[in-house]
Amino acid sequence: MTALSWDGSAPPSGRTETSRTVDAGLLTLRVTAVGSASAPAVTVTELAVPGVLLIEATTVEPDVRLRIEWQLPCTGATAYWTPNTNARWLPPSWANPREASLPKGAPVGSLVGQGDGALCTFAVGELVRPVAIGEGAVEETGRYSWWIEQDGPGIALRLDLSGRHFADTVRECADWWAGLAPVRAVPDTAFEPVFCTWYALHLAMAATDVERLAELAAPLGFRSLIVDDGWQTDERTRSYATTGDWQPAPTDFPDFAAHVARVRGLGLNYLLWHAVPFVGDRSEAATRLAGHTLAHLPTLETYLLDPRSPTVRAHQVDRLAAAVEQHGVDGLKIDFVDTFAHRPAAGAAPHTASPEADCATVAEGVQRLLAALDERLRATRPDVLVEHRQDYLGPGLWPYATMVRAADCPHNAVENRVRTADLRLTAGPLAVHADPLTWHPEESPEQIAVLLQSVLFATAQVSVDLAAQRPEQLAALRFWLGVMAEHRELLQRGELRPHRPELAYPVIEARRAGALAFGRYAPLPLRVAGHWRRLLVANADPDTLVRIEFDRAPGPVDLLVQDCLGGDVARAQTPVDGTELAVRVPTGGLLTLGRVG
Repeated sequence: MTALSWDGSAPPSGRTETSRTVDAGLLTLRVTAVGSASAPAVTVTELAVPGVLLIEATTVEPDVRLRIEWQLPCTGATAYWTPNTNARWLPPSWANPREASLPKGAPVGSLVGQGDGALCTFAVGELVRPVAIGEGAVEETGRYSWWIEQDGPGIALRLDLSGRHFADTVRECADWWAGLAPVRAVPDTAFEPVFCTWYALHLAMAATDVERLAELAAPLGFRSLIVDDGWQTDERTRSYATTGDWQPAPTDFPDFAAHVARVRGLGLNYLLWHAVPFVGDRSEAATRLAGHTLAHLPTLETYLLDPRSPTVRAHQVDRLAAAVEQHGVDGLKIDFVDTFAHRPAAGAAPHTASPEADCATVAEGVQRLLAALDERLRATRPDVLVEHRQDYLGPGLWPYATMVRAADCPHNAVENRVRTADLRLTAGPLAVHADPLTWHPEESPEQIAVLLQSVLFATAQVSVDLAAQRPEQLAALRFWLGVMAEHRELLQRGELRPHRPELAYPVIEARRAGALAFGRYAPLPLRVAGHWRRLLVANADPDTLVRIEFDRAPGPVDLLVQDCLGGDVARAQTPVDGTELAVRVPTGGLLTLGRVG
């Protein structure tokens, strides 16, 4: 068992460690070469924004790990932000460190203070290999500590001590990552609403069920359909025992290519689910790939494949590419990539490499797998759509995906709101998708609107039985999908600022080219600063009195209030000669203000 470090320093490695201290202006860093008698070379560069530093450490010795440690006074701290959507509490320094690598997480974090200012935001310039991260409050000193560690020969750390809004500092870390590797353009289709079969049908589906839902989804404004788990098996129980062969279920999907063509004929892109790390207990592939697995997962009834094996990669690429090459689908939902980061249980034998492993780490094997799959898919369909999911969201995955979806949070508007906002800050070029929205058949139109408003700044996914919806439920769905489509550039590509992470983002705003949008999720005033021509407010709170505070009097405005169905509640041209405005907006409704003149 690794010894706990009570003072916030990294736990001892048991190897020779040679350290040096580095003065970085506002703080002092300790840089260590683990497994070396020589201290690493270190450079500190101040970047264009005052208070933003780049620290780079290098070593020429083999088999050396590099570590950087630093601390700051934990004064005024309100939250600790990480990209995997944690509870936002400040962890103690002795908590278990996290590991970020290409299959799971991203090496970034932010200590947030009063007014959403970042006390310290950091990011590591590593896109693939594992990075160990320790972070937390030190009980004895009242300081906040960090340490990062990875295998050499180099490590790069971006530190932002500028005190700006935490969202701006995190987003700039993502911009920095984008300069470290090629980034592909993402097709506009990736930003359009998606209907998913999972919550609506689970595994109990056949081609006729999917086509019935597709016929209802297309007129509502959906532009893509994800057929989730179930297409590859006639079984109805939740098990992954049949994964790995990736053949359409013979009874439920007898002519898969014809079925796909019928759905695409409705104007919908077709995406097909695959669990890329799995080869199930009852699959034929499990026999062929024996000896090339990392672990057996008995609860899921599947083996976890070793992506370091060329045999594994060739099998998975052939089977997943068949969906596009043979069945004509437009893209893939690639699930469970984060399972590749699975760690053996305490006391279990460590993972052993496949006998033909051709790279050192599982993360590098995952990259080779996804790169080979991407090349194969694009050879047939250059604009292929590929969905990844939280927690595999790091920049090393950007070239192999077009969208990234929030982790499962059914019926949870708050969690979906927070997860999609978090993803927006680190997703780079990718479209951010909500976990599919689902609701009880008797849910009110107002609450359906609130669910959609919770993911206003992301691409909506929905998964309900559309045939069972009442007209007013469908009206609320149609109205808000229309709002999202009309203002897509503002909502999904605008500069995003989610406020108060310690309170689960009660207000979120986005700005783009003279337009400003707010999601209001609590009875708080909205503060409008700077230039704007159009202002949108989605009211998802039961309090209907929306209060707006302007930094300057806007003058006359065209005012429109709509309810959750899109019906007009109020329409007028109103003078606003002061800096405050209060307007009644129904729950699930929309306020639109337009500057006159």
